[in-house]
Amino acid sequence: MKILLTISSHLDPNSGAAGTTLRLGREYEKLGHEVQFYSFDNLPKRLPAAIRMVTFPEVAASHVFNLVRQQAIDVVDAPTGDGWLWAKWLKQSNKQLPLIVTRSHGLENTLHLDYLKEATKGNLKLNWKYFLYRGSWRLWEETTALKNADLVFLLNREDANFAVKQLQVNRDRIHVVANGIPDSFIGLPFEPLPAASNAPLHIAQIGTYVERKGIRYTVPALNSILQRYSHVHISFLGTGCPETQVYEDFAPELRDRITVIPRYSLEELPTLLKDHQIKLFAPLSEAFGKVLVEAMSCGLAPVTSAAAGPLEVVRDGHDALVVPIGNAIAIEAALEQLIRDQTYLETIRRNAYATAQDYSWSNVANQRLCLYQAALTELHSQNIPETSKKSHSHKVSDH
Repeated sequence: MKILLTISSHLDPNSGAAGTTLRLGREYEKLGHEVQFYSFDNLPKRLPAAIRMVTFPEVAASHVFNLVRQQAIDVVDAPTGDGWLWAKWLKQSNKQLPLIVTRSHGLENTLHLDYLKEATKGNLKLNWKYFLYRGSWRLWEETTALKNADLVFLLNREDANFAVKQLQVNRDRIHVVANGIPDSFIGLPFEPLPAASNAPLHIAQIGTYVERKGIRYTVPALNSILQRYSHVHISFLGTGCPETQVYEDFAPELRDRITVIPRYSLEELPTLLKDHQIKLFAPLSEAFGKVLVEAMSCGLAPVTSAAAGPLEVVRDGHDALVVPIGNAIAIEAALEQLIRDQTYLETIRRNAYATAQDYSWSNVANQRLCLYQAALTELHSQNIPETSKKSHSHKVSDH
């Protein structure tokens, strides 16, 4: 197959949606398919970021139309919100069409509702600029893309149900699929807990240090844990902010047991997580959570909020402790349970490690390619003229 993957950002392998897009494409190539990418990297560098975001669907559509005219593409796979223009236009044309796929890195319509809830509680400030595009036009773009796609990939059942019930997307076109982790994360050595009960214990919180990742609730829980247990250490990885911003949220006497690493490359993560035993992941909203699975593959026991994405991956009490969204007391209690009961901690760690082994990008890519092929077969059968269908049917019955 000839596959075009688009993404309205730069193709940074260490970022979320773009890193996912890049790794999917590389896996498709390994399996013998031709892959093209179209991203911000294809736009003039002088364009301001806001202009790139708003105009990307139109600019990318021009590229798609050229490929369609040349019959040089079988599949166009774009994030929800980016593909609305070509999906809508191509459906109205008489050309031999590629398969139009839209994939979610988290539905923006559901994220918008989460933002509104947090804003109502006073936990989040949404300025007027948000409602000019992200909180209005962008939501319409996403809905239009979903309705006009031949195939829709969503990351969790909550988004799938929302798309069907609230956005009136055809359920038959929707498939809930996972994201993956690099093959280098599969089969990493599992390090048992230290024998000494008072040995240092390390908790990792991975991700940007922002409200949406739940820091309003994790910070008070972690402050209490650090004050109560002198052998516990905390690492904040990939905060995207200066170290001082994190340290200011903790009592001065606790800061020598806190490590902050604003940025890291994905290849570094197993090394950074060495000697860590617990992964704290408490987002207010999360479509999947690759960092959750990555940490599990490194032998960490998750304490995670009951966001839609994590609930697709883990089971409470088996390979994670699941807590209500936005509940600092529950986060603290779950962390304390693992700290105080090392046998239970070791069980959760081993089960989490086993769960993560199923999430290689090669498995994920094969699943999506099978869905591509099935949808392409259906699309081509719909394009066969009626007379050809009758002739074909007659030959089969004679045979």
